[in-house]
Amino acid sequence: MTRHKRSEETTRRLLDTALDVHPGDFTLRAVTTRSGVSMGSLYHHFGSLEGLAAALYSRCMGDLLDTLVAAVEDSASARDGVRRAVVAYLGFTADHPDKARFIHAAPYAIDLGPHAERIAADKAPRLNRLIAWIRPHMDAGTVARLPMAQVEMLLIGPVAEVTRRWLAGAPEIDLDESARVLPERIWQALRK
Repeated sequence: MTRHKRSEETTRRLLDTALDVHPGDFTLRAVTTRSGVSMGSLYHHFGSLEGLAAALYSRCMGDLLDTLVAAVEDSASARDGVRRAVVAYLGFTADHPDKARFIHAAPYAIDLGPHAERIAADKAPRLNRLIAWIRPHMDAGTVARLPMAQVEMLLIGPVAEVTRRWLAGAPEIDLDESARVLPERIWQALRK
């Protein structure tokens, strides 16, 4: 195995282990003990626990955004794309609760601030694809022309809140029911 492949394997093992131990024992010792990777190697690859958390956050968020991009890019219409994005987000949560939990918990539990630029750079290509999908619908007048931050709040905000509550074990939250109810309601908020 080449040095580069070993480095990639070590990085993957550390990230996988960090996701496995989160949230119960998200410590350097737990990650290194469980992964079999030395503390020195963890520091070499990530610099700190926060660096590891930032890399894991970027990886999990990337997986979620890839899911959303795939859902909208081949949609038949703006309405179809919005509906598919909502269902895809909820499906991602159901299929990958560990990743969804990390996405929603990490920014509050760990200081990712020093890594904000890198996280934003990792997200940018995927967000640009989502913007490239929705902007023509705004130009055509099928989606309300709003600042992108407000589009994100209307599209993702309700779904993210459902996800947070479901992950917290709220008994009144059902992801299947949410997937039936929310897509059309969210579309109504975004349409022109």
